[in-house]
Amino acid sequence: MPAAPDINSTERLDADIPGAFPETSRSQSLISTTHQTLADSLYERREEYTRPQEVKIKVGSWNVAGLKGVEQDVGAWFVGGKGMEESLVGMKIRDNPRESVENQEARRSSVAPTVPRNDEKALPGDEEVGIYALGLQEVVDITSATEALRPFTDPSVANRWKLAVGASMPAGYRLVAEQQLIGLLLLIYVSPTVHPQIKAVSTTSVGTGLMGYMGNKGAVTARLILGETTRLVFINSHLAAGADKAALERRIWDAAQITSRTRFDPISEPTGLAHGQAEGLGDEDFAFWFGDLNFRLQGMPGDDVRRLFTIHTKKLDSDDTSPSDDRSEISEQASSSQKTKDAVPLPPELDPASLQTTITSLLPHDELIQQQKTGKAFHDGWREGPIRFLPSYKYDVGKVGVFDSSEKQRCPSWCDRILYRTRAAKQRHDAKVKEQEEARKRDDQMKADGLGTTDDDDELLYDYDPDTDGAQDAYDEYEDSQDAEPETVVTKEGFSDEILLEYYTVHMRVISSDHKPLEAGFSLKYDAVIPNLKTAVHQEIAKDLDRQENEGRPSVTIVVDRSTGSLSPHNKSVTNSTFDGVDFGDVQFAKSKRRSLTIANTGRVPATLGFTERPVAQSQPQGAFPPWLTVQFDRDPDADSKTPAGNFNQQFTLEPADVCNVELKLKVDNLSLVQGLNEGTSSLDEVLVIRVDEGRDHFLPIRGNWQQSILSRTVDKLVKIPEGGVRKLQGQKPDRSEAVRFSVPREIFRLTEAIEDMTERTLAEWSMRGSDSDEEEAPWKHNAAWPFAGFEFNSDDEDMLADVYDVLDCDEAFDNAFPPGTAPKRKLAVLTRALLTFLQSLQDGIITKSLWEKLEESFIMHEKSRQQFAPDDEKMWALEILAEAPHHNASFLLIISTLQNIAMQIVEASKPQSPRSRPSIELPASPKASVRRMTLSKDPQLAIKQLVNKNHAAILAEVMFRAPNSGRLKEKDKSTRKERMANMIELFLNDN
Repeated sequence: MPAAPDINSTERLDADIPGAFPETSRSQSLISTTHQTLADSLYERREEYTRPQEVKIKVGSWNVAGLKGVEQDVGAWFVGGKGMEESLVGMKIRDNPRESVENQEARRSSVAPTVPRNDEKALPGDEEVGIYALGLQEVVDITSATEALRPFTDPSVANRWKLAVGASMPAGYRLVAEQQLIGLLLLIYVSPTVHPQIKAVSTTSVGTGLMGYMGNKGAVTARLILGETTRLVFINSHLAAGADKAALERRIWDAAQITSRTRFDPISEPTGLAHGQAEGLGDEDFAFWFGDLNFRLQGMPGDDVRRLFTIHTKKLDSDDTSPSDDRSEISEQASSSQKTKDAVPLPPELDPASLQTTITSLLPHDELIQQQKTGKAFHDGWREGPIRFLPSYKYDVGKVGVFDSSEKQRCPSWCDRILYRTRAAKQRHDAKVKEQEEARKRDDQMKADGLGTTDDDDELLYDYDPDTDGAQDAYDEYEDSQDAEPETVVTKEGFSDEILLEYYTVHMRVISSDHKPLEAGFSLKYDAVIPNLKTAVHQEIAKDLDRQENEGRPSVTIVVDRSTGSLSPHNKSVTNSTFDGVDFGDVQFAKSKRRSLTIANTGRVPATLGFTERPVAQSQPQGAFPPWLTVQFDRDPDADSKTPAGNFNQQFTLEPADVCNVELKLKVDNLSLVQGLNEGTSSLDEVLVIRVDEGRDHFLPIRGNWQQSILSRTVDKLVKIPEGGVRKLQGQKPDRSEAVRFSVPREIFRLTEAIEDMTERTLAEWSMRGSDSDEEEAPWKHNAAWPFAGFEFNSDDEDMLADVYDVLDCDEAFDNAFPPGTAPKRKLAVLTRALLTFLQSLQDGIITKSLWEKLEESFIMHEKSRQQFAPDDEKMWALEILAEAPHHNASFLLIISTLQNIAMQIVEASKPQSPRSRPSIELPASPKASVRRMTLSKDPQLAIKQLVNKNHAAILAEVMFRAPNSGRLKEKDKSTRKERMANMIELFLNDN
């Protein structure tokens, strides 16, 4: 049985789940109050959604003694109502001919039913009964040590019984509960009309046999909810056997153990009765305890009891199939009554010669009745119907009325019993116990105070013994037969039910076991919940309570800027105007998009609000905002509010009618994210959560339409993109069969060409102003890494850079990215930044991991050989390796060519403008490469070129190469690797 949860899920609102109310003292109080009010209001209107129903319940018990073939009789007596002997149970003798006792006993076998042939139904059965509860004992031989100590229950036995019982059930009846414990088996079937009303079925078992826990004795129990209003419990038990005092004490102990150890699952289904805690015996509304309880006739000689009952069983005619046969003394009595018409026949209980008189004289010796009277067992509200039938134990197998003729000659006893208890009876018992305990305490206190102990016996105030109060010396049948009228019971949920015991009897003509089957029929009237009516009432109440509650809660209204901005001219998609959130429209790399929110306090109390954790998957980063979004309020946060970066956990308090504005800025500048956006594995769809303290959460959907970018792709993919740019492929699935269109990615062609052109123009402008101009020094004078470093970027440059990426994506002219009049120097700064970012974003790099592994291996080999190789030879082995990847090789050489041209332009610009002037040239700083002056040429122009090449090589090496296992290298090894990469580029740049 699963462990019970600590708290009922229907009563808990977890503040960690977005959308739930925060876990504060005030909110929890409101939630608890609301829940109780809702439940109370729903209960007050229960008449609107319940309708009276009536169901007949048949409870049957049979100890089958582990015999074979007994299951063939179960359908006839339990479902069909056959196998009765009316003359022995105080019922009218049937007039129809049926098989005689003699013939029935003569043909008894283990392969055919033993009930009389031509028998008719004497008790309600078939479709008349709505709930069948059958308890079987000893379905296996529990006297066998193998069975009693078996660590598991053999399901084949239960399957055999279920097959037999199920075959006898009317069409549509379904098994709703079953539980087996070694030899105990409980089966509960319900009709098609009752089945939809059955909820929260829970079964369990308690072993009380060997060592107090083994399953050869104990109980199997089922709890179910009927009509969402009524708890029913069925207990099938087999208590300790034996006729001595020790056995009686063990039976009492068994019953107490079953009562204390039985636990059912919490009612967690949507029945309206959920309480979130495991339930035990005593929590139900109606309970039925049945089985072989093994209580005997105490102090009675077995021979005497057998003799008394045999007088009545001998009256059974050996051939009662003929209606004209003489029916012994019973028929004679009936005939005599006809002759004396004016005589009033004596009731059986007043006739000294009747079976009922014999039963009444023996019942005061019944152990169960005695233990109930003395308050030792089954005294807490359990009742039993009037016993007007022969004992169910013990008979010779195959005989109708022959008591145990074995060597033991056991005394006939009512071992098999069916008890029932109502909630009202249990409450009356508990109230009586409490009253007795309080009276005892008062008496003890009075004794301690010296009160009530006078010489006058009339003043004795505490002469009371609750253990003997109400004890009787005789069994009073009439006391137990007061159930002729139905008993009204208020259920645990406050509904009014009625129960009536209609009959309680034994099937004498079932002869396949040494126990006779026992059954009791009940009629239960209950209020059943009609689900659709309850739902309507629940919604109505909840709506009204929500309205009342919300009036006292903080409430805000959020107005979203519906502007979607200008769509990219390359994407003519129309934004869905019905989107209830923030739509940023088309989103390009590095281009900022802004939207605004207006938050107004529309409630009657101050509202404290702020962004909180988003409902994201475990694989996504937590936080109030995704990494591509920033949020800014137009006011300062509350003084006691946390103020980490990104406004996460910041709180802002708005007074009633107060308003604040919030700006949301979206910018995608993370290359890893770009790769996911391009491939469709990431998106710009998010949900922000605005939490209002003690109010409800507001969910703010955010979306953006990502525009495909040339960044974060591979060289092999880029050479296949047609003219018109990657944006032309927006919304199209990639075609793996796309042909190669360029030897080098078009973006590298365009960027390198534009950078060369802008370098030339920048140097020309500087040259036109003159080298002696005070307005501006030479661009490379203080930074040999120029034009790939040394620029200061401002917001205008950032905007132009984003436009450069956009025109690359669309394969448009760079003039579209720069405002008119932009100086070549500014354009050059933007273009070189774009080239470095582009190269850095390549998934495979210009020099791939596999290429670099081979190149590095050659470098290491040359270093170890300590031989000097000619530059041309080194270039040749490098080009041989690069030739394995033609597109990467061509891209590498194109970039080398660009760097060479830029270096040549810088050297040319550094020459004196006048042939006659020979001023000394000051070398620029080398921020990217560590250079010793003595290693440079004495020729100033050549020294500048060497210095420029070293810095350019260091910068480009960081973005062009991809190396494996870089993260595992030591810092020294990393520096060595970077130096090798730069040396390779420099090797090609120094080619004059």
